[in-house]
Amino acid sequence: MSKSRIRIGMVGGGETAFIGAVHRIAMRIDDAFELVAGALDAEPARGRRFAATLGIAPERAYDSYLDMLAAEAARADGIEAVAIVTPNFLHFPVAKAALEAGLHVICEKPMTVTLEEAEELAALVQASGKQFFLTHTYTGYPMIRQMREMVAAGEIGTLRRVEAEYLQDWLAAPVERTGAEGAVWRTDPKKAGAGGAIGDVGTHAYNLAAFVTGLEPDELLAELSAFVEGRRVDDDAAILMRYAGGAKGSILASQVLPGNGNNLSLRVYGDKGGLEWRQEAPEELWFTRLGEARQMLRRNGAGATGAAVAGSRVPAAHPEGYLEAFANLYRDAARAISGQTEGALVPGAPEGVAGLRFVEACLTSAQAGAVWVPLRP
Repeated sequence: MSKSRIRIGMVGGGETAFIGAVHRIAMRIDDAFELVAGALDAEPARGRRFAATLGIAPERAYDSYLDMLAAEAARADGIEAVAIVTPNFLHFPVAKAALEAGLHVICEKPMTVTLEEAEELAALVQASGKQFFLTHTYTGYPMIRQMREMVAAGEIGTLRRVEAEYLQDWLAAPVERTGAEGAVWRTDPKKAGAGGAIGDVGTHAYNLAAFVTGLEPDELLAELSAFVEGRRVDDDAAILMRYAGGAKGSILASQVLPGNGNNLSLRVYGDKGGLEWRQEAPEELWFTRLGEARQMLRRNGAGATGAAVAGSRVPAAHPEGYLEAFANLYRDAARAISGQTEGALVPGAPEGVAGLRFVEACLTSAQAGAVWVPLRP
């Protein structure tokens, strides 16, 4: 990777935004990006004040993303990439404008709010010749990457079952009515999209299952619920999946289950063994060969695979976690932008389209009374 930093601008991610800070930390960990510009807030004055605290020059703190793209294009040292950390409904227009301006894009998931927009954006990515990255955070964990390599190597044999769960409790009460940060737009279908829990955490679970197994299901059946009275999007989802070859799967995605903070887990079983991983204990991967005792594999420890070692920064038993996983996505993005695509595992436009196809299929199934619907195009 070149020692020169990639100049990047950020859209969204102001002083009250959790995910904006995560992106800024992640891009700094490997020193591959330099944040030099931004349109950070829907309230321009507040955005400019916050930009100053980040060391962004006053003339490069912009009132809107369109202002930023126009002004940066006129500079010899203008930005080379854009990080999009806005509410969902802005992902498409900002990414489209950035690609048309000849910039690489790093975008929060979901890619867009509709499948139609996702497919249009994917076509634009292909035509532009620029890189597009989707920050499905959990694909950056070393033990998830090890899980992926072990499945591909046949360590668990022929796939039988895939079980993904993403459980939270922060929307168990109608907190959006109190103006709670993040809850207002996530429960507004005009800003978040028609999918609630399925779009916010369900897409993570679906993407993780596909990333590890290398498979997309042929069809699914979804039951979507809005347990909080008056909520306009689902806050709980139970989904069954069928894969080619006979494997089965399920996803449970909920944001209303008390006692669950960020409880993401993935279990994959074949005819020769099984693998189990939990995000709240991310350095541990449980591996069971048929007929043998379960064994715990640790990040960067004995039996570590190449991708897991590459995704680790410190020796085993020195804890790494969420921020380092996120940084792996930025490191992969930097390498791809620099032309070093080998080993870059960060999701892109195809995964973004797959996520919106999943959301659309869930909505179609639920609206028809929880029936099986095809998932593939």
